Amino acid sequence: MAVKECCVNEKPQQNPWVETPLRESYALSEAAGCRIFLKLENLQPSGSFKSRGIGNYILRRLEELPHGSRPHIFASSGGNAGLAAVHSARALNLLCTVVVPTSTAPLMVAKLRAAGAYDVIQYGAAWKDADSYLKEHVMPSAPTPMIYCPPFDHPDIWHGNSTLMHEIATQIPGGAPDVLICSVGGGGLINGICSAMDTLNMHNRTTILAMETSGAESLSASLRAGQLITLPKITSQATSLGCARVTDATFAYAQRDNIRSVVMPDAEAAMGCWRLADDERIMVELACGINVALCYDGRLEKALGRPVRREDKVVVVLCGGSNVNSQMLCDWQREFPGVEEEVEDKARRESGDSALGSEVGSEVGESREGVPSE
Repeated sequence: MAVKECCVNEKPQQNPWVETPLRESYALSEAAGCRIFLKLENLQPSGSFKSRGIGNYILRRLEELPHGSRPHIFASSGGNAGLAAVHSARALNLLCTVVVPTSTAPLMVAKLRAAGAYDVIQYGAAWKDADSYLKEHVMPSAPTPMIYCPPFDHPDIWHGNSTLMHEIATQIPGGAPDVLICSVGGGGLINGICSAMDTLNMHNRTTILAMETSGAESLSASLRAGQLITLPKITSQATSLGCARVTDATFAYAQRDNIRSVVMPDAEAAMGCWRLADDERIMVELACGINVALCYDGRLEKALGRPVRREDKVVVVLCGGSNVNSQMLCDWQREFPGVEEEVEDKARRESGDSALGSEVGSEVGESREGVPSE
């Protein structure tokens, strides 16, 4: 196939990830009542921060092989980690096979193939099934050398993700944000962020809001139970957050005073996606939209448990994700109309648009719930 030939003949680049911009969003700042900065991880080669961790993991495994080795990369994933593995492999002039569960969206499977995967295999109902199949049936019959690539649970992946925080420290005014918002799936991203904050002596200056969606809140459930637990199943549509159990390191980091666990429903995540598309012309999937949702309609104050100050510097890790297109944004708006109606109703009240007048509008505003519970 032409794609495979291209993958073999291209000259490899040095790193499978890139430094991404940190951009202040005036629209989101106005909505949140503070300074909102977007860390644009959606601009990574694979479309998500996964390029950092997966790319670093592959580089470290290559160092362990004889010079000039051309191993085949094997990855198990629900989507984004596999996409990062394919892009990283191509950047390093290697081939990559990905095994995903049958629940993986056709859009993601198509993107894996289009990115140049040597093969994409669908097996099992969940990631663990796909991972077991990869290790027990696919890799044993494959030629050597080879590299197995996990999606999130490895120190080298966390170290790769830590480069995101080191970049932020050089990009943001003052060297540290007051608040950092990031989503939590298995925990690879927040592990890297916390590790970097320790190195940068930033953990006493920055509050981390660890975001999950209802039905994928494995970290929040573990914190409530006081021990690591495994969710019986994932019911959230934010499938990139669909890890039934976070890493041991994630649970340990989450005990820190500067980390607050926040859970919101899929409807809020969807709202974050379509409002980001309207305000900044950026499309992200639900696992990222949950971070953006905090910027709207007082949700940030509720998550922090304190008033938001105009001078607060808040970084939203726009982790990206490829499981999104314009049709999905439209579908989410139709599926979750209640959130949109609430936003529009509040906007009308604040602008004095109501035919009843501002006094009556104020009374109506005081009588209704402003923000859905976490």
